[in-house]
Amino acid sequence: MSPPLNDFIATEARLGAHNYEPLGVILSRGKGVWVWDTQGNRYLDCLSAYSAVNQGHCHPKILAAMVEQAGRLTLTSRAFHNDQLASFYEQIAELTGSHKVLPMNRLPRTHPRYRRFQHRRCGT
Repeated sequence: MSPPLNDFIATEARLGAHNYEPLGVILSRGKGVWVWDTQGNRYLDCLSAYSAVNQGHCHPKILAAMVEQAGRLTLTSRAFHNDQLASFYEQIAELTGSHKVLPMNRLPRTHPRYRRFQHRRCGT
């Protein structure tokens, strides 16, 4: 049996930075478009971790690639080169017709949508 919901939430509130105000649901697993909380309730994941898992949770091909890669090398700092990034750049550049690639998980601060968001959020 998992600890009570309040234990998870209280520990996060005590130790975590307060940059989000999450819903009172504690997710414990996911598969495809579905996620389950610690009480066994199933939800349709419409947020997809803010597009980080828009392919679905635990996609078999992606999971297999992650496990295979982690068995060789888990993560490298950008202070080093690795044997995967150049190939990734080539594939993305060809797919998008771009001459430069900059993978990121958010809009750059110079992007107009980012500036509009900041203005609405902070009044800056």
